[in-house]
Amino acid sequence: MLGTFREKVRYRFENFMSRGGVAIFLSLFVLFALCLGLAFALRWTILVFFPEYDIFGGFSGNAWATFLAMSDPGNIGVDTDSSALLKVSAVFSGLIGVIIFSMLIAFITTSLDSMLYEFRKGRSRVLESGQTLILNWNERVLDILRELIIANESESKASVVILAEREKEEMDDQVNTFISDAKTTRIVCRKGNTSTIANLKRVNAVDAKSAIVLSTCSDQASEDEKRISDAKVIKTILALLACQDGKNRIAIVAELFFADSRQLIGTFEDPLITCVDSWDILGKILVQTSRTSGLAVVYNEILSFDGCELYFHEADWGGLPFYDLLYHFPDGVPMGVRTADGKLILRPPAGTRMGEGDEVLILAEDDSTIHFASEPVAAPRDLPFEYAAVEKRVERELILGWHSIASIVVSEYADYLMEGSAIDIVVHRPSERIRSEVERLRDGNASLEISLIDGNPLDLEHLRKLQPFTYNNVIILSQDEDSNPEKTDSETLVILLLLRKIVRDDGLDSGRTKLITQILDSENQDLISQTRVNDFIISNKLITMIFAQLSEEPRIKELYDDIFQEEGSEIYLKPVELYFKQLPARVRFCDLLALALKREEICLGYRLAVLATDPERNFGVKVNPAKDDEIQLGPGDSLVVLAEDDL
Repeated sequence: MLGTFREKVRYRFENFMSRGGVAIFLSLFVLFALCLGLAFALRWTILVFFPEYDIFGGFSGNAWATFLAMSDPGNIGVDTDSSALLKVSAVFSGLIGVIIFSMLIAFITTSLDSMLYEFRKGRSRVLESGQTLILNWNERVLDILRELIIANESESKASVVILAEREKEEMDDQVNTFISDAKTTRIVCRKGNTSTIANLKRVNAVDAKSAIVLSTCSDQASEDEKRISDAKVIKTILALLACQDGKNRIAIVAELFFADSRQLIGTFEDPLITCVDSWDILGKILVQTSRTSGLAVVYNEILSFDGCELYFHEADWGGLPFYDLLYHFPDGVPMGVRTADGKLILRPPAGTRMGEGDEVLILAEDDSTIHFASEPVAAPRDLPFEYAAVEKRVERELILGWHSIASIVVSEYADYLMEGSAIDIVVHRPSERIRSEVERLRDGNASLEISLIDGNPLDLEHLRKLQPFTYNNVIILSQDEDSNPEKTDSETLVILLLLRKIVRDDGLDSGRTKLITQILDSENQDLISQTRVNDFIISNKLITMIFAQLSEEPRIKELYDDIFQEEGSEIYLKPVELYFKQLPARVRFCDLLALALKREEICLGYRLAVLATDPERNFGVKVNPAKDDEIQLGPGDSLVVLAEDDL
C-alpha cells in the first residue's frame, strides 16, 4: 500500500468510520477504555511511589474510584481527603470523562435525529396489501383520496399508498390539512421515482388492488412537459408489469395527454389497463350538461361513491326478460347487460332475455343492498301514454375564454345542434394559435356558424354588449391560455358576479340561459355555488370520481365510452310533459319505469323544479328512489332517463 504510516492509519480509520453508527460507537468505547486505562495508570504510578496516599485499599478500590471520576465528575469529591497528587489525578479523570461522555451524548443525539429523519422520509418498505396505489402527484390527488375514503367505508381496514417524487413531509402535510377524517382508510406516503422497479417493490405494488398513474404536470403545462409526463406514465406502467413478471394482475388507470400515447398502451391489449383522456371526457360532459339542466347534479350523484353507484351483478336470472328485472330489485335500477362473452349493452333491445353468466349493470345505493328477488317487488300501473317529442330548434352558444377543452366542446356541439346553430367564442386579444384553431374548427364543422370575437369578459361593459342572456348556454372557460388554476377560478368567479349584476341591473330573466363553468380547483366549489349558477362543473372533481371508480371496477370504462358521446345511450333530464297528458300527476317510481319503457328509455329518477335551487335537497334531483315511492309531478319537473337522444 502506498503512503506514509500516518496516511495509512488515517485511511483505515476513515474506512472504518464510514461504516456508520456502530463504528462510531465502537470507536468511542475504545477511546473511553484507553482513557480510563491512562487515568488509572497515572493514579497507580503515584501510589507506587507514595503508598501512604492510598485510602481506597489497593488496586480494585483505586480502579473503581478512577471509573467513578470519569463517568461522573461529581465523584471527584471522594478524593477530598487524598493528597494533592491524587486530587490532580481525579481532576484529570473527570475532565477526560466530561469530554468523552459529551462526545457520546452528541453521537446518541445525532443518531436519534438521523433515525427520526429517516422515519419522516419514509424509506421503509410498505407492508400493506390490497391497497390502492396512487403514483405521481398532481392537483387531482386530494379529490381522489376523498372518493376512495368514501368507497372504503364498508371495509374495516383499507389503505391508499402514494408514491411520488415529492418530500414525504410535504405530502403528509397536505393530506392532513385537507383530509380531516380518513375513516377506515390508512394513507401512506413515500417519496421515490414511480418508474423504478425497486421503488414499486418498496410500496408492495405486487400485492396492490389497483394503481392510479397520474400525469406529472397540469393541463396548463407546455407540450414538451406533457410529452415528458406521458413518457413517465408509460414507463411507470412498464415497471408495474415488470414487478409482476410481465403478467398484470392489478387494475391500472393511467392519465395520458396524447392520443398516440394511449394507442401505445392499447397495444398491450390488457383489459385491466385503462387510459383516460381527462379533458376529452370533461369536454363531452360540458356539452351534455349545457343541453340538459340538472345533468351536472346527476353526474355528481352517479360518478361519486357518496350516493348511488354503478355495479355489475350476477344472479340466477331464470331466463327473465331484461326489462322485467326493473321490478325485481328492491334497491337498484338495471341500466344494461354485460353478456357472458364480455360485451356491455346499454338499453338492450326489447325481448332480450338474461342468460347464464350474464351480468346486469345496475345503479344502486351500495353493493350490499343489491338483491335480486324472484318475484316482482312492485307492480306498475298501465298509465295512458301518447308519444311526444321535444321540438328541435336552432340554438346559440356563447363560450367566454379559451382552453384546450374548447376544441372538444365545439366538435361535440356539432353532433347535437341543428344546422344553422351558432357558436360565438369570446377571447380577449386572441393569439395566432387560437385564431388558427378556431379557423380549423370552422372548416371542420360547416353546419355551424362559428365566430371568434375579440372581447374582454372581465369588463362589465364588454360583457353587457355581448347580451349573454340571449344565448341558450354560456360556457365560461379560462381567460388566459397560460394561467394557473387559482387565477382561472378567480376570474371565473368575477365573470359570474358580473353576469349576476347584468341580470339585476337590466331586470332580465336569466332562467332560459344556462351558465356552465369550468372549475379547475374543487376547493372553490362552495364559492362558485354561492353565485347561484344554474349548472356548474367541477372539472377535477368529476374526473377524479371517474379515476376512483375505474380503479375499483375497470369494466365501468365501457359505460363511459358509451354515455359520453353522441352515439349510443346517454343520460338526459326530459320534461314530464313528454310522459303525461295531464299534470299534476301523483305516481309511484315503478309507474315512471313503465312509462319510460314505452319510449324505449330507462328511468333512473326525477327532478322537482321547485327544489332546483336548493342545494340541501340535491337541487331537486332524486336518483334510484324506492319502487313504491310516491311522487307528485307537475309542470317544469323532469325525469332522469337513459335514452338514445334528447327528443
